[in-house]
Amino acid sequence: MSETKHDTIRAYYRTLFSAWGRQHWWPAQSRFEVIVGAYLTQNTSWTNVAKALGNLRKARLLTIRGIRRTPQAELEQLIRPAGYFRQKAQRLKTFVSFLDAHYSGSLARMFARPTAELRVELLALNGVGPETADSILLYAGNHPVFVVDAYTRRILERHQIVSSAARYEEIRQLFEQALAAIGTPEIDRESSAKIPVGPPGSSHRLSRMSTAERSAPVQAFNEMHGLIVGVGKTYCLKSQPQCEQCPLQKFLPQAK
Repeated sequence: MSETKHDTIRAYYRTLFSAWGRQHWWPAQSRFEVIVGAYLTQNTSWTNVAKALGNLRKARLLTIRGIRRTPQAELEQLIRPAGYFRQKAQRLKTFVSFLDAHYSGSLARMFARPTAELRVELLALNGVGPETADSILLYAGNHPVFVVDAYTRRILERHQIVSSAARYEEIRQLFEQALAAIGTPEIDRESSAKIPVGPPGSSHRLSRMSTAERSAPVQAFNEMHGLIVGVGKTYCLKSQPQCEQCPLQKFLPQAK
């Protein structure tokens, strides 16, 4: 990857963070809630995921033990709002079985594994693709990996940073190399504790997981993904993009 691309990614990060501040991803009270959310958010909106998580929380089943002991048919109904509920219930069961078999049911033991090795193990699980695996690693495990989603690809393609043929790993490595040495811009404690600003759907209210201590690169990867979601949901729409209002408008090739 050229230095020009790395410089551009860093400029995007600083521009978006200056405009919107911390986005407080991932909204959850525990690492396991992050993992469940990563599975449930596949092919659906966060609004639907929140409903399914709410059902599990109300039933006091949003724990490893809860998923383990709940009959699959009952679990399916609890997570029904998230869609594809039969597949997702089975995948959650598969994850807990994997955790039990390899790590004695301990997330701490699992996340103590080297990043690359654990990533391979997660990708081998049914229903876990690169985006889900990296979401689990970054947001639940504080591993230094960047999450690439459809918004990321769309923005980079429109800004002519990558082609439509670019592989997931190519984009992931571009962001990781660009942001590895950059920390969250300096902000005072008072502002960081406030409800974040930004486009609807990108930022979240403070939660135990969103305010957890992280290393500088992990925090940068965390923030950048949340900021990109804000751009994708609000401005870089699939059809009829709203480029004029977007903070990244000045970086478009035609603007230059």
